[in-house]
Amino acid sequence: MVDTYVGSIDQGTTGTRFMVFDHSGQVVANAYKKHEQIYPNPGWVEHDPTEIWENTKEVVVEGLENAGLDASQLEALGITNQRETTIVWDKESGRPVHNALVWQDRRTTDRVEELQDEGKVEDIREKTGLEADAYFSATKTEWILDNAEPLKLQSSREGNLRKRAEEGELLMGTIDAWLIYNLTGNHITDVTNASRTMLYNIRDLEWDDELLDEFGVPKEMVPEVRPSSDENHYGHTDPDGFLGEEIPVAGALGDQQAALFGQTCFDKGDAKNTYGTGSFYLMNTGNEAVASDHGLLTTIGFQMSGEPVQYALEGSIFITGAAIEWLEDVDLINNAAQTAELARSVDSTDGVYMVPAFTGLGAPHWDGRARGTIVGMTRGTRKEHIVRATLEAIAYQTRDVAEAMEADSGVELTSLRVDGGAVKNNFLCQLQSDIIQTDIARPEVDETTALGSAYAAGLAVGYWDTVDELRDNWQIDREFTPEKSADDVDKLYDRWHDAVDRSLDWAQEE
Repeated sequence: MVDTYVGSIDQGTTGTRFMVFDHSGQVVANAYKKHEQIYPNPGWVEHDPTEIWENTKEVVVEGLENAGLDASQLEALGITNQRETTIVWDKESGRPVHNALVWQDRRTTDRVEELQDEGKVEDIREKTGLEADAYFSATKTEWILDNAEPLKLQSSREGNLRKRAEEGELLMGTIDAWLIYNLTGNHITDVTNASRTMLYNIRDLEWDDELLDEFGVPKEMVPEVRPSSDENHYGHTDPDGFLGEEIPVAGALGDQQAALFGQTCFDKGDAKNTYGTGSFYLMNTGNEAVASDHGLLTTIGFQMSGEPVQYALEGSIFITGAAIEWLEDVDLINNAAQTAELARSVDSTDGVYMVPAFTGLGAPHWDGRARGTIVGMTRGTRKEHIVRATLEAIAYQTRDVAEAMEADSGVELTSLRVDGGAVKNNFLCQLQSDIIQTDIARPEVDETTALGSAYAAGLAVGYWDTVDELRDNWQIDREFTPEKSADDVDKLYDRWHDAVDRSLDWAQEE
């Protein structure tokens, strides 16, 4: 009998990964390809949706070939994706009308400030669980319809994009919807991704007519919303397409919810933090959508077929891993692995603090005009101090969110499950344990984002029968416990707040 597996397409901010998992949750295939980051103006970030789709096909084929697998051995495909990143495309030709506006993009900050001035923030938060921010898809879609230069599209007339949207000629979606559309021909998203658009009512579980109207997004444009693990499937790949097989596409989760799922945080109070381009700290709050009084987001954690939605509190930190990339960009380091060695070579930052607010600050500050700041430098400051300050900033931002999470949920954190590329750095994991004064648990499989969407798809097709099987798969690679005293850490953390204050409301001209 031929062994079978579940595949996961993990479409992230910097690249696209394809992974294949077996019954024990172990990786049997892995391929990755970066895509171009496009910066047309300061604070603007775009991706080419066509490049992303071409790269997706490439890594799926490459991953299978390198592992000696045939597409027929895949029982299902799951998708996980950079959330909020928004694409508008032509319904007839399937071509994008503009580059994707990436979640980091700040071009709609003025529009968000209009909403604040008009007193609409509370209503948006009540319905969507989100802060009014340029981060989410609503203002991005609005901007494309109002400002994008219409492209000439095959089999479709030219014309004003807003008018064409109203006439049902255009579709919008986050990256999951774009990939599902290209894989199956169906216009579908899952509840977790819908909950990140600022257009979806997370309590009523439907697109909100008033919000669609506010941002001028015709209802015909938005995708059908399905469970994250869907026994009815989103569709199948084309047997005459690039895979040559009809494979169910049956699971989708926004990347942070996928990591929550992959870390088997299925119970109320379970929490994880993913360290990628940004960091995203989620706590499962069960069937209750807990409103935040401390700058967190209320979001949908996941939904299984035929079951109620599980909600989560989320702290979204925009820049963590990207701060390490910046160190590389400005030649302070040669590669990410060097950060631990440089940071260890000094006992402290010598009073230097780095606030990596390159695209504003997310939770719990929510300041779209904050900008990156380094304070406390002297003539004695060396690159080692700046590198260490950057790693400390990742840990301080996580503590900001952890304290807000405890205040909102009433649940005291005893252990934090971590994942993502940066957690391979033992120095950072130990630093994180010290700064939040709690245990850090790093799993054996740290690509939990891809694993989560594989689990969702596999459950939908019966590859795994219960979530208990998935819990049994979760294994700790290493645990980190605090080595510094709370008093010492608290003194350092107090000065972090002073550094953050100096970064706020900096960008006045954008």
